[in-house]
Amino acid sequence: MKKYIAALLSFIYLFLISTYKMPVFAISNDDITAPSAILMEANTGKVLYEKNPHEIRACASITKVMTLLLVMEAIDDGKISMEDKVTTSEHASSMGGSDIWLEPGEVMTVDEMIKATVVASANDAAVALAEHLCGTEDDFVAEMNKKAAELGMKDTVFKNCNGLDEDGHLTSAFDVAIMSKELIKHEKIYEYTSIWMDSLRDGKTQIVNTNKLLKSYKGITGLKTGTTSQAGSCISATAKRNNLSLISVVLGSATGKERFKDAAILLDYGFANYVVTEPILPEEVLEPVKVINGMKPYVDTAADLSGGFLTQKGQEKNITSEVSIQEEVEAPINKGQEVGKIIYKLGNEVLSEYPIVTVESVEKINFSDVFNILLKSLTNL
Repeated sequence: MKKYIAALLSFIYLFLISTYKMPVFAISNDDITAPSAILMEANTGKVLYEKNPHEIRACASITKVMTLLLVMEAIDDGKISMEDKVTTSEHASSMGGSDIWLEPGEVMTVDEMIKATVVASANDAAVALAEHLCGTEDDFVAEMNKKAAELGMKDTVFKNCNGLDEDGHLTSAFDVAIMSKELIKHEKIYEYTSIWMDSLRDGKTQIVNTNKLLKSYKGITGLKTGTTSQAGSCISATAKRNNLSLISVVLGSATGKERFKDAAILLDYGFANYVVTEPILPEEVLEPVKVINGMKPYVDTAADLSGGFLTQKGQEKNITSEVSIQEEVEAPINKGQEVGKIIYKLGNEVLSEYPIVTVESVEKINFSDVFNILLKSLTNL
């Protein structure tokens, strides 16, 4: 009987080992074949892995991440709309490389041009969008560089809006992650980056996404690939599982296959080792605060605990919270006035701070109003 039990246990153990995918607890530069790479958590911007992240390199069509960012911002600001008609110029139609063969004078909507830029990595569509927004590609590129400076992309100089090889058109894996992080704040971009196959020109032009991870990686959401002779094979890959959103940037791979493999390794590492934990509201935050010289004796408080904490798996149970709140507040009090804060920590590391604010305004005591209230109450007796 003991032999049968031992054999059964051995079989169960071997079965579990063969079917359970062990998490990637460590990663080294030798695991990533690309010369430059980075893994970033999308909400906090925390770097989880890096290999030559500030090495100055060409990035090919990943350039279009910045192009798309400016376009999405313009849409949100009401400067252009998805239904706008975009007329192709001679300059836009002359791009070559990856394109949708736009003819001079051909008209498509902004929506269609975005789809072509994202899915087919169309150089001509990217330029058409740039000209529609700023008049000329040069003026648009000036806005690209201005935005890069605002985002702190110190390694980047743009010379065009589509990523075709050009002297001085350079960036870094870190900067690509930064602009990717900014682009995916516009969640509508996922409606395009998640497309595998689609068509334009009433079905006459078929387009297939250049991001092959869409067919092979769980949780993939985008974002952009690029390949030129100077840049090699590049990708900014975004993925999300549960509350964890990651950006994996790989620059300069020798082949497209290696590019996708490296990006997947980085994402695997992030999902295996990190977790986002939602903050829990301490009960004492809900206690009202005493008001001095106010028309009300107390004022209620609240805190907006949006977002979450990025920690290594297993550490989330060690997160602690501290509440600092005033015992009393002098009137007048404005709605939304800060009266304290909640601090979440992991050991000595401060993960996040949230303000505690008043939920209503309280006027300073006015003896004339108090007298009128008292008089009214007496007359109602």
